[in-house]
Amino acid sequence: MAAVRSGNPRALGRLISWIENASPALPTIMKELAPDTGRAHIVGLTGAPGVGKSTTATSLVRALRARGERVGVLAVDPSSPFSGGALLGDRVRMQEHALDRDVYIRSMATRGHLGGLAVATPQALRAFDAAGFDTVIVETVGVGQSELEVAETADTILVLLAPGMGDGIQAAKAGILEIGDIFVVNKSDREGAQALVRELRTMIALVQREPQDWKPPIVTTVAYEHRGIHDLLEAIDRFRAAQSETGRGEERRVVRARHEVEAIALARLRAEFQLNSKTGLDDLAQAVSRGELDPYAAADKVVAGL
Repeated sequence: MAAVRSGNPRALGRLISWIENASPALPTIMKELAPDTGRAHIVGLTGAPGVGKSTTATSLVRALRARGERVGVLAVDPSSPFSGGALLGDRVRMQEHALDRDVYIRSMATRGHLGGLAVATPQALRAFDAAGFDTVIVETVGVGQSELEVAETADTILVLLAPGMGDGIQAAKAGILEIGDIFVVNKSDREGAQALVRELRTMIALVQREPQDWKPPIVTTVAYEHRGIHDLLEAIDRFRAAQSETGRGEERRVVRARHEVEAIALARLRAEFQLNSKTGLDDLAQAVSRGELDPYAAADKVVAGL
């Protein structure tokens, strides 16, 4: 684990592969790495497909590196229906950072998980954290309404929109107006960008917040030209400062840890359930299908047997 702590790319890659494959050694490894976690700032990047998440992530990495930060990128891709692997592989759009040892880019497959993030994402972020990265950018798969899971994973949530890619009404339907800490209108050189900004501003004002709560700003960018990225970085810094002053940042991290523990516990219960109740479950299912037993009573029998 010393190689992971030193930021060795090969050791970090191997650890994330173990995480993805649920290695039996993970509990021991995570116990050893726990004292080295809790320092990295996690930035979640979410939005509909085509709004420029990968390009924005690349520009953010460049800006963060310019001020001396070590940056990790976890790009959560759709899964291949055949192999379960990430379809977009090594993220060709981020290759300008490929030779920088202080930037580590990793694609992770969702493997059919519908929350916009891979099941192994929280542990992978811990691996980045233990490896000494200052900022880790999590780019979600871009699946719209089910993407809200990023709210339970990141310290700062950037919601990207673009003119012509669906208006603010669609954003409201997806529920992202409630989870966004900063809204980014990318491709703002296109027609309709200012109209989208006005619409977003109106809709953000309709969300009920306490007077002391953070009011999400709207930043306009043209990521492929790196325009507006400095303003975006300043907005992220302001949000971090506000979270630190109010204590909300620590609250968010505690909630994140709670969800992580709950997910691991439920996964273990599910595995135990599948291991120990297969035969009995089949018998109960047959009884339910014949009308001899109701499903609630059957479920009670399963739980009692665990």
